[in-house]
Amino acid sequence: MSFRKVVRQSKFRHVFGQPVKTDQCYDDIRVSRVTWDSTFCAVNPSFVAIIVEASGGGAFLVLPLHKTGRIDKSYPTVCGHTGPVLDIDWCPHNDSVIASGSEDCTVMVWQIPENGLSQPLTEPVVVLEGHSKRVGIVTWHPTARNVLLSAGCDNVVLIWNVGTAEELYRLDGLHPDLIYSVSWSRDGSLFCTACKDKSVRVIDPRRGTVVAEKERAHEGARPMRAIFLADGKIFTTGFSRMSERQLALWDTENLEEPMGLQELDSSNGALLPFYDPDTNVVYVCGKGDSSIRYFEITEEPPYIHFLNTFTSKEPQRGMGWMPKRGLDVSKCEIARFYKLHERKCEPIIMTVPRKSDLFQDDLYPDTAGPEAAMEAEEWVAGRTAGPVLVSLRQAYVPSKQRDLKVSRRTLLHDSRAAATGATGATGATTPPPTPPAAPASARFSAPPVLGSSNATAAPRWHPVLLALVGPAAAGDPAGARNDRAVAALLGLLLCLALGLALAWHHLCRLSAGRYHPRPLGHRALELLRGQWHRLRSPEDPAAALGDGDGEVAVRDEAEELMPWSLERRPEQDEEDEQEEDEDEHEEDEAEAAPEGGESPLSEGEAKGGSAEALLSDLHAFSGTAAWGDDVRPHGTAL
Repeated sequence: MSFRKVVRQSKFRHVFGQPVKTDQCYDDIRVSRVTWDSTFCAVNPSFVAIIVEASGGGAFLVLPLHKTGRIDKSYPTVCGHTGPVLDIDWCPHNDSVIASGSEDCTVMVWQIPENGLSQPLTEPVVVLEGHSKRVGIVTWHPTARNVLLSAGCDNVVLIWNVGTAEELYRLDGLHPDLIYSVSWSRDGSLFCTACKDKSVRVIDPRRGTVVAEKERAHEGARPMRAIFLADGKIFTTGFSRMSERQLALWDTENLEEPMGLQELDSSNGALLPFYDPDTNVVYVCGKGDSSIRYFEITEEPPYIHFLNTFTSKEPQRGMGWMPKRGLDVSKCEIARFYKLHERKCEPIIMTVPRKSDLFQDDLYPDTAGPEAAMEAEEWVAGRTAGPVLVSLRQAYVPSKQRDLKVSRRTLLHDSRAAATGATGATGATTPPPTPPAAPASARFSAPPVLGSSNATAAPRWHPVLLALVGPAAAGDPAGARNDRAVAALLGLLLCLALGLALAWHHLCRLSAGRYHPRPLGHRALELLRGQWHRLRSPEDPAAALGDGDGEVAVRDEAEELMPWSLERRPEQDEEDEQEEDEDEHEEDEAEAAPEGGESPLSEGEAKGGSAEALLSDLHAFSGTAAWGDDVRPHGTAL
């Protein structure tokens, strides 16, 4: 025989809770301090409503879900009640309609603007008056439009038609003591109540009779609660005779003994149950506790299976519950709570860990939608209908973009390999193969694409640029990475240009200004001006007078531009004088040659002189003669 413990298989075994970041909470909210076992919070896919402290009456705050952060003290509230508000509930068929019950013995229904409140709301759409004591419970019918139930401390249950502001049913005498909780069945044909006399009752409102009753469901004297499950069973929370908190599951066909009973702990706070009919998971939150326990309800014993516990540091004063159609199905979110602290509302997300990015059909079956199954008159006439179901697949938004994403390193490697293989094998150019899609990590960490997308034309220094740009662009969004990459390349180009300028400046100092661009340009312009004056001199003799002055001016300007070249100026002057003496001596010999007769040697020297003169002109045009070139007569140079 094997004594190994068998672990029950469940897709909700690893459900975990996670609070949102601080900037996504609702801060600086003065939560009500009324001593009433209510949730103090109501949530729908558009708004979150919180009962707050108010002077001179009762009020509650209505915030759009996206308005997170610190809430200003002057933010407008719904403040039409003259006494503290005890309970609020959003209409399941209209996300802008909310009902409230107060100590002033009235029930009010409010219409919230689409974008939230811009000024205090004091005028309700309808006021329902019928209770003689404070109203502590309000809840909407799940399938019939404009049907609202209210229960007060006068032990009376009233059912209203909000559309006509008339009282449909008055259930008096069914409860001898204070009513703790009321819960509709899934189709709205019945509701169950938990009373201070320790009894759980199942009531048919249209007949006004008690269908089933269980006395002393929990032996303790502290408040208890009861909710209907999807299959018609009843889930209750309460206290034992020894003040231990308990959970129990009951079959409405046989209320003699509970189907399952579990004891939790010995705390004093009342347990608030929240039920998800799509997953059959019950979440239990204790007022004053800092934890949320969740259980799965199954058809096999022991029927109530503990899953896990979410624990935080701060105790909870109330709790809000988001309907299924307001969840983020792309993140496998199966529940979302809005935990009330003393001065803050903190969303808590319950998630089933899944690796797949596809829509999870087993986690999100068709759920109750915002459409009503029938009108109030039809329900009064005796019709019964379940909720109109909608698919959450339509609200599904993939978390990843399904387009092709490639890594920069993979692109370069594949393209070079393809180009090399194609050239060596066939000699023809073939397109590179399509690289595989990069994983999510490479998609966010790789540097952005720079330049052309053709990988075969990528230069050899491309990986170097990527190595320089990558560290600067890592960890930022796509736009910031592009900006940083451009800034890094511009800085690189600036450093390169500065290095070239410094190298050129150093070269000019070493060469005494030989490679400086300004004197070279001025010399070229002066030569062109001289040629132009020579061409004009036959027509206008006065135009050729400024040549010498121009050369002096150019030389003075060159000296101003290159003061460091003055160190070698006397040596260059001596070399220029020696060259002029040599030129005059050669000219005298050339003039004296015809008198003494011609010889092959003198003729060669004459040719060399003419070649030397031409070479001297070319050097002068290029600017080298002006910067101290040692020009020697070389007849073979030409």
